[in-house]
Amino acid sequence: MNGNWRHLPAPARPIAAAATAAVAAVRAADGAALGAASGDLAALDPAQTGLVLGTAVRLLLEEGHPDGLGADDVRAALASAVHSWPGADPQVLLWLLAGALGVLEEDGSPAPKPEALARNAAVLLADLLAGRPIEPWWIAALAEIERAQLND
Repeated sequence: MNGNWRHLPAPARPIAAAATAAVAAVRAADGAALGAASGDLAALDPAQTGLVLGTAVRLLLEEGHPDGLGADDVRAALASAVHSWPGADPQVLLWLLAGALGVLEEDGSPAPKPEALARNAAVLLADLLAGRPIEPWWIAALAEIERAQLND
């Protein structure tokens, strides 16, 4: 895949481009590039961005735990992501994990700021990918979203 994203639906293209750049910045340990890519990602529609990124995170977690995901697995994913990037925010990462798994209970507390969500989502994705390419996960996430929308 070459990253021009024409094969993706129009609303998903900027999400895939910005998130891919953010994950690449994490992998390169480039804080400035991560800041720029996170800013681009945070400027996009939060509902669409959250759906695409959350679905990709959930699929990666499910792929890594085909027999089911338990609390210890979630703790391990959280700890791994926290230790993978200096400045990773455990509270934001936990919020992202809970949202991706559909167990986020909003108690009236404000959600983390969009840039913190974007930055920590890139850290989480990079950690879960463990060096694998991200592009196939965008296709899988969008197929899952389409399947869910057709079955609702």
